[in-house]
Amino acid sequence: MMFRQLFDNASSTYSYLLAGDRGGEALIIDPVLDKVDHYLQLMRELDVRLVKAVDTHTHADHITGLGALRDRTHCVTVMGERSNADVVSMRVREGDRIRIPGVELDVLYTPGHTDDSYSFMMPDRVFTGDTLLIRGTGRTDFQNGDARAQYDSIFGKLLKLPDSTLVYPAHDYKGDTVSTIGEERAFNPRLQVKSIDDYVALMESLHLPNPKMMDVAVPANRHIGLHQEEIAERGWSLTPQEALGLLDQPSIALVDLREAREREVNGIIPGSLHLPYDELGENIRDGGLLHELAVAAGKRVVFYCAYGERSAMAVVAAQEAGLTSARHIQGGLDAWIKAGAPIVR
Repeated sequence: MMFRQLFDNASSTYSYLLAGDRGGEALIIDPVLDKVDHYLQLMRELDVRLVKAVDTHTHADHITGLGALRDRTHCVTVMGERSNADVVSMRVREGDRIRIPGVELDVLYTPGHTDDSYSFMMPDRVFTGDTLLIRGTGRTDFQNGDARAQYDSIFGKLLKLPDSTLVYPAHDYKGDTVSTIGEERAFNPRLQVKSIDDYVALMESLHLPNPKMMDVAVPANRHIGLHQEEIAERGWSLTPQEALGLLDQPSIALVDLREAREREVNGIIPGSLHLPYDELGENIRDGGLLHELAVAAGKRVVFYCAYGERSAMAVVAAQEAGLTSARHIQGGLDAWIKAGAPIVR
C-alpha cells in the first residue's frame, strides 16, 4: 500500500493519501483547499488516480479540498451520514466500509468534537479526525460538540482498539506525526480522568478562542456542492415526479451509479441498471455499454445516485461524450424517497 502523510502549515492539518499500488486508484482523507495543486502533482508523480476524497467531519479551521478535488478529478466525495454538507456524494455510517483496490477503511462514528465526526480504521491504524489527537482531544464547544459523547467515542470505541494501533489525527500543533492507542491511553493528559464527569469538567474548563477561520470555513464547507440547480437550468435534470412518469417506458435506461453496499442498505429504483460511478468513463465512451444503449439502441439514459452529486457529474460527462439525451434525477434517491416514489429493497 502507498501511504503519504501531508501537512498544511497554515491550519496545522494532516491529510492522508492512500493507494493500493502505483498505477491504481487512490483516496485522500481531510484534504485542504489550498493544497489541492500539491495533491494533484503528487498523484501524477506517484501515477495514481484519485477516486474518493473523504472528510472526517465538517472542519472549522480550513476550507476543505473536497469540492475542488471533485471538480478537477470527478472523484466521489465521502462523509458520514450525519454531515449536512452539500458537497457529499456518498454518505457512510458506522459499520460501512470505504473501498478502493488494495485499501479498505472501516467506518466508526465518533461524535463529540462535532456531531458529524467519524473515524476510519484499517487493521493497523486509525484516522481519528479531531476526536482523538496526539496527547490531546478535539474541543467540544461548538458545532454541536458534546464532551460526554466524545468521552464515549474515545473510551468506548477508540481505546478499545489494540494498543499497537497507529493513531493518525487530522491536526497536530506540536510537530508530532503519529502515536498509538497504547501511548494515548498511558500519556494523553486528557485521558487520565476517573469518570465521564471529570472529563466533561476538564473540557468545559478550557475556554479556547474560536478558530480564526471558523466564520468563513464552516459555512463554506457546508455549501460547496455541484449546484444541481445549474444542471437543471441546462435542461439536464428530472424531478423525481418527472422521472416517475418515465419509469416503465422501454425507451428509458435508468442507471444507478451507487456502490453495491449503498444499494443493499438503501434500496433501488425498480428496473434500474447498476453501473457504478467509477466505471462511468468506460461506459460512456464509444463502444461502451451506455454509449451503445444511447446511440445504437436509441435509449434515453437517466442517471441517479444517493443525493444527486454523482449523477450531476455523470450527466455532464455523458453530454460531453455525445449522449445528448442523458438526464439525471435531481436530489437522487433521497429526493425520490421523499417524493413517495417506489423503491425495492
